[in-house]
Amino acid sequence: MNEPLGPADDASTPLTEEEKRDLIPSYITLRAELNEAEQANILEAAAWAFSRQREVLDERFLKELHRRMFGRVWRWAGRYRLSGRNIGVNAWQIPVELRQLLDDCRFWIDNATYPPDEIAARFHHRLVLTHPFPNGNGRHARLATDLLLVALGRPRFSWGRASLVHAGQTRRHYIESLHAADAHDLAPLLEFVRS
Repeated sequence: MNEPLGPADDASTPLTEEEKRDLIPSYITLRAELNEAEQANILEAAAWAFSRQREVLDERFLKELHRRMFGRVWRWAGRYRLSGRNIGVNAWQIPVELRQLLDDCRFWIDNATYPPDEIAARFHHRLVLTHPFPNGNGRHARLATDLLLVALGRPRFSWGRASLVHAGQTRRHYIESLHAADAHDLAPLLEFVRS
């Protein structure tokens, strides 16, 4: 059943009316159409991203990755959100929080503070928690995390081996593992990403 454009489930980030007006394809009126257009754009961006080694721990790269993932669908792709959300830091804190995350991650790598999978899981959790963009943060963080893993010589995460875009048991486990990480328990996320 096709539902009107809006949040797909309770875990989705709702868009402001202004952000919805920045939809580029005029034919999209249903969530299924939006998901299809975004997925095609994301596949193209993933091919670009994995075509060569990328400097994942770079703010400009992360913004460019988001732009390439959603730029054919949303005018705000690659730009930080300007409004509050049901998750994430205050909009004005995004650049500082992101720089802190990138610095922390470089430190973890340089000092082998954690094993590579744990570094990647911590990076993913903090990037989602910061929630820098109006939408697409989970998908962006998963792709960025997989790029980081490849740069660290590790295979990409399996992410529960199912689509996390649509509501379902796998998505619920993913969201629950992120909530556990919010409470400083990374074990469920580490288990989920390789399940």
